[in-house]
Amino acid sequence: MPYGRTIIMTTATKKRVSLYDKTFEEMIPFEELDRHIARIAERINRDYSNSSQPPIMLAVLNGSFMFMGDLMKKITFNCEVQFIKIASYDGGHSTGKVHELIGLNSPLEGRDIIVVEDIVETGNSISHLISLLQNKGVASVAVATMFYKPALYNKEFEIKYPAMEIGNDFIVGYGLDYKQQGRNLKDIYVIVNE
Repeated sequence: MPYGRTIIMTTATKKRVSLYDKTFEEMIPFEELDRHIARIAERINRDYSNSSQPPIMLAVLNGSFMFMGDLMKKITFNCEVQFIKIASYDGGHSTGKVHELIGLNSPLEGRDIIVVEDIVETGNSISHLISLLQNKGVASVAVATMFYKPALYNKEFEIKYPAMEIGNDFIVGYGLDYKQQGRNLKDIYVIVNE
C-alpha cells in the first residue's frame, strides 16, 4: 500500500510501522522524549528568564513542529514565536544544498534567537540559517534540537541545547518523516534492515 502505513505488533512488543517501502521499529517512546525536553527547557528557562526583551523562538519547519509545541509548554519566560522553512533533503537523503522556502519577515536586529530544530546532523541547514540570522543583525543565536548526531556534525557553531544525542540511525516519528510520512507518530522509530 504505497500511501498508507501499517502498524504491526512484534513478539517483543515493539511496534513496527511500514512507510512506503521501508519498515521501522519503535526506538524511543514519547515519555522518554518528554523527559529530555523537560531537561533542556529547564536550561533554556534559566538562561533566558532575565532577558531584557522577549527572545524569539524560531521553529524550523516541517520537522520541528512537535518538538516546538512540547518545548513551548515548558518555557516559563515571555517569548515570541516565528517559523522558517528550509530544506536540504530529498526523500531520505541530504542533497547537501540548503534552500529557504519560507523566510523571515519581521525585524530581528538586536534580538536573541533560539532556533528550534528537529534534528542536527551535518549542520548544513543550521550553518545556513545562522549565517542568515547574523546577516540580519541578531544579538545572539542558540540552537535547541530534539536530536543531535555529534558523529556527523562538521560545523564549528555550538549546539547549545541538544535534547538527545543519537547515532547515525535513520529515524522517523515525532515530526521526522520518510518521504513526508510518519511525522504524526508520537514515538521515534528506527529503520529496520531486513
